[in-house]
Amino acid sequence: MYALLVVGGGGTRLWPVSKTSSPKQFLKLFDNKTLTQITSYRFNKILSWDHIFAVTTSDKYKKEIIKEVPEFVSENIIVEPMKRNTAAAHALGAVYILKKDPKAVILNEAADHLVDPQREYLKNLLSAAKAVYEKDLLLAIGIKPTYPNVGYGYIKMGDKLYESDGKHVFKLDAFTEKPDLEVAKRYLAHGKYFWNANQYVWGAKSFLDALLKHAPEIAKGMNLIAQEIGTKNESEIITKVYKSLPDVSVDYAVSEKAKNFIMIIADYGWTDIGDWKEVWENIPKDHGGNVIINGDEDGGEIINIDTTDALIHSDGRLIAAIDVDNLIIVDTKEALLVCSKSHAQSVKKIVELLKKQGRKELL
Repeated sequence: MYALLVVGGGGTRLWPVSKTSSPKQFLKLFDNKTLTQITSYRFNKILSWDHIFAVTTSDKYKKEIIKEVPEFVSENIIVEPMKRNTAAAHALGAVYILKKDPKAVILNEAADHLVDPQREYLKNLLSAAKAVYEKDLLLAIGIKPTYPNVGYGYIKMGDKLYESDGKHVFKLDAFTEKPDLEVAKRYLAHGKYFWNANQYVWGAKSFLDALLKHAPEIAKGMNLIAQEIGTKNESEIITKVYKSLPDVSVDYAVSEKAKNFIMIIADYGWTDIGDWKEVWENIPKDHGGNVIINGDEDGGEIINIDTTDALIHSDGRLIAAIDVDNLIIVDTKEALLVCSKSHAQSVKKIVELLKKQGRKELL
């Protein structure tokens, strides 16, 4: 059993703190720990460090991972020469792990998710790994939806197949794209639709075989890379292959097409820390429901008079908030963000606008 962390997301909805130089997985937002640290040490509760791998998108990010998690085996951190979305990232990790162990089962996880309680999460992963071991099956873990979220994809549960280590295993009937609000409400009422957290468990060989069938261009490229792992041509061939790879998600490349998917239902809470509202929901609050975060700079001060249910991030300057509710206020040396919590997802629009304007110094 191996873990593969995908450490590459930009976290644009956590702007202006999350930027290209310091994306959200490297921010100390929770108990003075980064999401990369939380995820890595969580896996280490059931796996030794030589069985934990990561795929990231720059040498700088690799150095940051090692800085944050010194126990990480350096050779197990694989650097993509350019971003090619999650299908390539999962495939590259699978190729390296398969090279090490032909019978490997991979626990795939993004580095920017929170789960609670950890104990149940790890028990679910162990059950999932047993469910696919030495079977040509791919497994997704479904998260029971708590509200009609339009930002997540969904998976539909089919018939019960068998049990694995006390967990019911079901056929996965369908993957669906992010729905509109009315469809999301129907999914919630239906009872058999679950959030797709992109928490996948599969045999390395089974996944690469699925790529060969459903995304042959990626599979052929990975086969070329596999032949050169450990040789002097390794880096050169990875760069050459990546230049021609399609930029597609693992869901589009494999999940929505493969017929050998099964699923289990999570016994734990899950959060994709995708925006400031999610950050607010996952940090202890003061008596007024406020979350106060001090950034990297010392001396941040916040004066709060009759403000409730807000998230206020200070990076050195004094911030005074009077009689406002449900706001996000994020101050950094470069920019100040103010928005309502209900529109936290729209922060991405600011980033898109800055990109169009060529404002790289703010990204």
